[in-house]
Amino acid sequence: MTAPVLHRRAPAMAPRALVSAISLCFIAAAPAFAQTANKTLDQIVVTGSRFNSDPALQPIGATIITADEIRRAGVTDVNQAIRKIGGVYGRQGLAGNPDNFTLDLRGFGATSSQNMVVVLDGVRLSENELADPLLTTIPIDSVERIEITRGGSSVLYGDGATGGIINIVTKRPGKQAGRGTVFAEAGQLGQREVRGSVAQSWDNVALNAAIGRLETDNYRDNNEYKQNTFSGGAQWSGKDIRAGLRIDSTRQDIRFPGSLTMAQFEANPRQTNTPKDFGSIDSDRYTAFAEGRLGAVDLAAELSRNEKTAKSNFGSPRQAKTKQNQFSPRLRHLGQFDGMLNEIVAGVDFIKWDSNIDSAYSLAKANQKSQAFYVRDELKFASPQNFRIAAGVRHETFDKDFNDPIGYPTTAYNIKQNFNAWDVQGSFDVVPQVNLYAKAGQSYRVANADENNSTPVANKPLQGQTSHDLELGATYNNSIVKLDARVFRHKLTNEIYYDPTAGASGWGANTNLDPTKHQGIELDASTSIAADWRVSGHYQHVKATFTEGVNSGKELTLIPKNTLSARLSWVPKDGQSADFGAQWVDSQRYGSDFANTCSAKIPSFTTFDARYARKFGAWEVAVNALNLTDKQYFTYAFSCKGGIYPSNGRQMKLSARYDF
Repeated sequence: MTAPVLHRRAPAMAPRALVSAISLCFIAAAPAFAQTANKTLDQIVVTGSRFNSDPALQPIGATIITADEIRRAGVTDVNQAIRKIGGVYGRQGLAGNPDNFTLDLRGFGATSSQNMVVVLDGVRLSENELADPLLTTIPIDSVERIEITRGGSSVLYGDGATGGIINIVTKRPGKQAGRGTVFAEAGQLGQREVRGSVAQSWDNVALNAAIGRLETDNYRDNNEYKQNTFSGGAQWSGKDIRAGLRIDSTRQDIRFPGSLTMAQFEANPRQTNTPKDFGSIDSDRYTAFAEGRLGAVDLAAELSRNEKTAKSNFGSPRQAKTKQNQFSPRLRHLGQFDGMLNEIVAGVDFIKWDSNIDSAYSLAKANQKSQAFYVRDELKFASPQNFRIAAGVRHETFDKDFNDPIGYPTTAYNIKQNFNAWDVQGSFDVVPQVNLYAKAGQSYRVANADENNSTPVANKPLQGQTSHDLELGATYNNSIVKLDARVFRHKLTNEIYYDPTAGASGWGANTNLDPTKHQGIELDASTSIAADWRVSGHYQHVKATFTEGVNSGKELTLIPKNTLSARLSWVPKDGQSADFGAQWVDSQRYGSDFANTCSAKIPSFTTFDARYARKFGAWEVAVNALNLTDKQYFTYAFSCKGGIYPSNGRQMKLSARYDF
């Protein structure tokens, strides 16, 4: 959960002929693969262009987290890697489970999950609801790298990519290779975790599987959490083709501690006012993929289905069953002419989402279909300055339908919405170690089914949100020191946001805000300060304000102006390693304080974490500490000095890992 749920492409769809032509390319390609030029298919991985990039065409201004960095930091899940290593601010969610840190790119507060797209090997994990993507379904040991691209990315990734995208790429099998890992961890607050993974490849076939179980009492009363995960896959590869299947499954049982008043938080942040509230999530994602080469053209496609059942009991039982199907075929031509490297990518995205609610207060049925076509071209000129320029456009159409015979306030609607996105990017080297880049574009997002279920006017869905995006950046890299500085601005029309003061129900409503602006700076830095020591840090300053309307000049809520994180790593060559981190988060407005009249703000806070590990052959033993100083703080509060969801206190953990 990200916020209380009160109660989701560039001219109309691409011409049928074009869509049919792209589909036929995939059908016709299979028998032709064996007749292509005498070369082996590269290990294609999804990246900045939704294809394997030439090293000269890596995503402009992206932050890359490698598998080595993940292992050295000792993080146990993907969400934690993005926060601790990538410097992305995350606020602990309302349920308090380990995966429930809502990630926030570019300061979008309570709707940050809906302004960011998460992709796993080409499959979109973000769905048409007020929920964070289930990153716990991704075994951390399977991750090859995580790419974080901040800023508008709707041309390639569509709805909700205004804040940016997080692209998770899993490891590819080698030839005649095998690996495995067994991991166990125990710690304070009743934490117990075990997980294992194996992978084996032969000449043309590769298999992998991972399983895990996590139990914890968590910091607060009535906040026990249990999770079982399974992930498995099989793939076949030939000279110029690769295809495979994958399943990711998770089962979660959660108890909800609820919110506190300020007086209750100060007296005992661990207490609960909702000792009988609980819920569960069962999620299964099935994916089939294929990629290959036909002459000079690369082809790729994913077909996925995600089935999820979420149950909850907040005084009365509620069950929500959702299904999402996605088909994403695309093609690319990468070639050279007149000394220039040129990459052109085109594709279509088809997504169908359905939801059925069963409760005493809602029997809602909602569905959404979206169809998109996009094209993007990038040129790299042959010059000492490595000059690059890229441009792309996207068109997406959404069909939304909703019906609830006992709903309140919304009972029915049917609407079609069309959106366009575009972007232009460029970069060049001023000198060999200094690169300057710029990005400009338009991105969008549509209100999801949960948001449209409670709007200021019953049965009237919210308008789509559009953003005009601008970014200027500079990178310095001399192999010892790397610095990256970015200045950004997002000017939004009809920003979609939850307003606890809106509507007539007394519970607030999801609204289209008056025009707003998010602007600021981001700094990333890393350097080796000695042979075995490395330090890194991330700083973000964001000012999010209304630019028109009754609140013109006022700050938006639940958005800290400043966040700063830093890490110090020690990795000698004797099997030892240590990692120490600190994060400071500035104060922020309470969730209901749109007029900025509350006499207080959510207080700023600083937290520390540390890890020490020692290897003994194939074994690694580690001690890990979170929130070392036992800081009592919170990042979610939906009313002035109330509606508070406390964050976790100190936790010490001991782990052992065996690699084979």
